Amino acid sequence: MPQKRPTTYHVVKPGDPHPQGWKVPPVNDLRSAVELLKTIPGQYIETDREVDPDAELAGVYRYIGAGGTVMRPTRIGPAMTFNNVKGYPGFRVLVGLMASRERVAHLLGASTREIGIHMAEARRNVTPPVVVEAENAPCQEVIYRAEDEGFDLRKILPAPTNTPEDAGPFFCLGLVLGSDPDDRDNVDVTIHRLCVQGKDELSIFFAPGRHIDTFRKKAEAAGKPLAISINMGLDPAIHIGAEFEAPTTPFGFDELCVAGGLRGKPVELVECLTVPQWAIARAEVVIEGEILPNVRVQEDQHTKTGKAMPEFPGYNGDANPSLPLIKVKAITTRKNPILQTLVGPGEEHVSLAGIPTEASIHIECQDALPGLVQNVYAHSSGGGKFLAVLQVKKRNDSDDGMTKQAALIALAVYRELKNVILVDEDVDLFDTNDVLWAMQTRFSGDLDTIFVPGVTGHVLDPSQTPLYDPRVTAKGTTTKTIYDATVPYHLKDHFVRAQFMEVDPSLWAPSLFDKGDE
Repeated sequence: MPQKRPTTYHVVKPGDPHPQGWKVPPVNDLRSAVELLKTIPGQYIETDREVDPDAELAGVYRYIGAGGTVMRPTRIGPAMTFNNVKGYPGFRVLVGLMASRERVAHLLGASTREIGIHMAEARRNVTPPVVVEAENAPCQEVIYRAEDEGFDLRKILPAPTNTPEDAGPFFCLGLVLGSDPDDRDNVDVTIHRLCVQGKDELSIFFAPGRHIDTFRKKAEAAGKPLAISINMGLDPAIHIGAEFEAPTTPFGFDELCVAGGLRGKPVELVECLTVPQWAIARAEVVIEGEILPNVRVQEDQHTKTGKAMPEFPGYNGDANPSLPLIKVKAITTRKNPILQTLVGPGEEHVSLAGIPTEASIHIECQDALPGLVQNVYAHSSGGGKFLAVLQVKKRNDSDDGMTKQAALIALAVYRELKNVILVDEDVDLFDTNDVLWAMQTRFSGDLDTIFVPGVTGHVLDPSQTPLYDPRVTAKGTTTKTIYDATVPYHLKDHFVRAQFMEVDPSLWAPSLFDKGDE
């Protein structure tokens, strides 16, 4: 399948050794990911106790391991499979697969502190997907066609609700695969919120600028539906790779190539049964359908709650009054399938959105300012999107200005980023207390703050509205801020942290120190 991509990136062909020499974990689908986690203490649990997918399941996991911006109390904990889902015998629901940076590191074969750099290298060394025959596609082991008598996706798939206020049941980790109506090989994959609206209908919400929405608009202008597949229960490399955005993955780039780069082998696709589109061959569940032209529905038309679902900033988003409608043509699954979901504001969103954010910023800063930016962390408090901490190592006086330039590059490369904190190499960017320490001792508000007003941000931030800020004319517009908590180069000798003796503490307290990779 031909893929359009910048020529500056290396394409890894099937059978080639992994260009980075990575020890790739034995994961090629959701089931192998779960099997890997079972071998790592504290990373996975199951329960046979019955759970209601309507608000109860998310309510349970909020306490077990959701983390992120979920209302406290919460924590980062293990991924969890519910084996007994009320009303859906034979179906399992998995939540929280990626709700831990440590867990994602295991699943991708990376260090917890360098996952973003790992992702950046995967973006530089891509592997395009391949198409396999149906007999090699476990996603089509069980088939439900919409034309069959009694077809009702509400009875087939246990779509959860996160809270009692949700507009309806949602598929929260549905990877939508679509193509340019005039060029099927121009493929895009993104995750969108999908609300169940009827026995064969789903609404879909597009944040501004999504490439599949561009395809939809093009098809709609021609009066045609857009064929898509919705893929659920996947190798986590596919989900995370799909979260890259322009300009790191420009229009015409298939993000499945990044998952291939992570694994050193191609993602396998299969021809859908009822629409002219591909599906992820090793998915647990695939919904085949079409986005209908010139049809819109109210997101909460059945519940009238006025709310959509809990979004990543931690608030219940407003129900959208007019969303495109998907007409479902078929559902295919593996035998004894696993439906994968997430808690909207949880740490899983941080992993999904934040790690590609880190990688995007790292790629561009390394290309523009080699050696300055040491690492990037897309902080949990911003859902992996709003706040980035950049760790820099200044080498001369000119790097005082270059450090601020790095922050501007970060804002340019990821448009949804709202705030950037700059810290020195002696500050642990993953330790919020250490970052705040730098802000208290290496930052003066009127001297070290840069404001960039009136810039596009994210429509789901409730502070980015004319109601909150009368100066902005459109929702999703904000003032972006750079906080420079670094020491001026000429003063570095005056800001040396107290130096302690280097020892091996495990000799005195062996039970407290894990010798594993951090």
